[in-house]
Amino acid sequence: MEVPEVIGEARRRAGLTIRQLARRAGTSHSAVAAYESGAKAPNSATLARIVDACGFGVRTELVSLAPFEDRTRRGRELLEVLELAEQFPAKRPRAISRRFPSS
Repeated sequence: MEVPEVIGEARRRAGLTIRQLARRAGTSHSAVAAYESGAKAPNSATLARIVDACGFGVRTELVSLAPFEDRTRRGRELLEVLELAEQFPAKRPRAISRRFPSS
């Protein structure tokens, strides 16, 4: 769950309006609205304070974004791709006109 979703979900489950949450969290309603919409990102302390004002806590855990891969195997794959790319003729870049249009 992304930060804006966490804030919105916590606020709705607590039954609070944005203004009520802002008062409880000691911040402005415009800041809470910006965090909830994703226009701004709170730092971790601010996020914890906002969620705490809703009566919830934040749990942090490490989540793997991608499985750890064998770097040797990935290196070989990259080498194969580069060798394949060398087999195709390179296209010559088009000439770039450096003239300005006349008025």
